[in-house]
Amino acid sequence: MTMSASDWTAGYMADICYTFGYYRELNPLRVKLAFLNAGLVYPEVGVACELGFGQGLSANMHAAGSVTAWVGTDFNPAQAALAQEFAAVSGADASLYDEAFADFANRADLPDFDYIGVHGIWSWISDENRTVMVDFIRKKLKVGGVLYISYNTLPGWAAFAPMRHLMTEHAEVIGAEGHGIVSRINGALDFTEALLATSPAYASANPDIADRIARIKNQSRHYLAHEYFNRDWHPMHFGTMADWLEPAKLNYACSAHYLDHIDNVNLTKEQQAFLEKIPNVMFRETVRDFMVNQQFRKDYWVKGARKLSDLEQKEALKAQKVILITHRPDVVLEVTGAVGTSVMSEDIYGPILDVLADHKVWTLGKLEQAVKGPGVKFWQLIEAVMVLAGADHLAAAQEAAVTKQAKKHTDKLNDHLMDKARGSGDIAYLSSPVTGGGVSVGRFQQMFLMAMRQGKAQPADWAEFVWQQLDSQDHKIVKDGQRLETAEENLAELTTQAADFANERLHVLKALQIA
Repeated sequence: MTMSASDWTAGYMADICYTFGYYRELNPLRVKLAFLNAGLVYPEVGVACELGFGQGLSANMHAAGSVTAWVGTDFNPAQAALAQEFAAVSGADASLYDEAFADFANRADLPDFDYIGVHGIWSWISDENRTVMVDFIRKKLKVGGVLYISYNTLPGWAAFAPMRHLMTEHAEVIGAEGHGIVSRINGALDFTEALLATSPAYASANPDIADRIARIKNQSRHYLAHEYFNRDWHPMHFGTMADWLEPAKLNYACSAHYLDHIDNVNLTKEQQAFLEKIPNVMFRETVRDFMVNQQFRKDYWVKGARKLSDLEQKEALKAQKVILITHRPDVVLEVTGAVGTSVMSEDIYGPILDVLADHKVWTLGKLEQAVKGPGVKFWQLIEAVMVLAGADHLAAAQEAAVTKQAKKHTDKLNDHLMDKARGSGDIAYLSSPVTGGGVSVGRFQQMFLMAMRQGKAQPADWAEFVWQQLDSQDHKIVKDGQRLETAEENLAELTTQAADFANERLHVLKALQIA
């Protein structure tokens, strides 16, 4: 970030570290399916960059899980140090720095990039830093390269923006100095609840505000600090984002959120018909945001959009590889979009899921042949794949040669993360060389895998191993909001979880070459 030496934070929250989240949209492998669905030429990504990588979990999982070289920066030195630790452990091609955007952009040793990812930072920095970022993208993103960017969006944030301003002003003006940001956040939330209890006209005009404050109170203070309490906080319209990116010669490609591609789960028939009458693609996106009251966009932009012919699109789609990453019986045939919950057709989704239930890598061409008998048409298959991938049941898969090369790095990173899980549940993901990215794996499941790697073969043995780790630290399991106090209770719960893991999750992790 651009800043003086005495204000290296530039108003961004630095006294509390960012959450240990993994963000699948940053995985360049996801670009291909989204672009093919939109009928666009996609780039092969050999060199990638992440600006503002937080704790570096996504950048490291994507570097370890692929043959892509990654470069990135995050201004917070504590976060950059952890990210560098992960990179050193995995041995993957990841160069991660703790430099401000302006300093990073002026490095003479940076390559040009096929892909640049910016998640969770654009809305929380100043216009000066946005200008630096756009100029960096203009100079360093290759022709045909893709920018992934996410940001808080209007009109979805319009109603809450005044309340956010009030909370941050309370934290700054009324919050007790020296008590830290968590104390000031709690004070601001208590104040807003007290204000709402007086029935202000603002609350009457915005009846959802009270429920929103109640939900916020249950969220991590680390998350809230970065989401609401930075000095800069600028939701913007899609059209304004387009204006910002125009100097970098970027064209809007499509949403990185796969479910956004499915109109029937997001728009009524009347809304779809209304949008079809708008000839300008960019203005149509702005209008669509009003229809769904968009709060957060995740978008792909490309430097030079090129359309595929119908034949090229279909052939490329047939070559796309996918793998089921959810236990088949756990897949609920429902999906939630802007119009509510929609039920997926058993006649279409059932045959597809039954084929994919072997958790092998399938090309969509072979999958098409396998479900043709039950009567699933090609474009029905493609829509189903987009829905299943959007619901995180399905993921794009890499070539076998890439998977083999990446596995030595993911094994090292995963061993390191599993070792950390003995003392903390902060990181609930492991890296897959099959998907090139992170997969949700909870703390106890990571320790079950650790027990297996130590030669323990039975779920009861895994449970005993985990309990030994917990008991040595005086940690206890909390079940249904209640702390289990006795060794027998804890061991019984762990044994149940280990058996469920063996029956429902282990085979998936083996297919993903994590277990």
